[in-house]
Amino acid sequence: MHRGSCLCGRVRYEYDGTLDEISLCHCGQCRKAQGTAFAAVTPIRAADFRIVAGGESLKSYRATPGKARVFCGECGSPIYSARDDMPEVKRLRIGTLDTPLADVRERYHIYVAYKAPWYDIEDDWTRYRGPAD
Repeated sequence: MHRGSCLCGRVRYEYDGTLDEISLCHCGQCRKAQGTAFAAVTPIRAADFRIVAGGESLKSYRATPGKARVFCGECGSPIYSARDDMPEVKRLRIGTLDTPLADVRERYHIYVAYKAPWYDIEDDWTRYRGPAD
């Protein structure tokens, strides 16, 4: 069981599933939504994800048609994103996890062609330039 919360602690969630993948997205929208060099996310099964407190504080924003970015309306912490055409999957913002994230087998960077010019990728994770990859 994984647990997580927003910065103010109002929104709390549980996820009863495995976290097998981490992607660091460097696209311009993710950088702006996170306020940093990339978004760190993991795909999760929506059916195994529960908001256990603060659901009334959740807000969403659609910068892209068909995709909601869900965050705490009190402190602004991004919690997950969800695509309308894939309701069975959410992309959890792993910085909100309160439990350890261990033994993740797949790790990669996406949209590195759009990365922040002030950030250097210095790990050996697989890199995908963008949509043409």
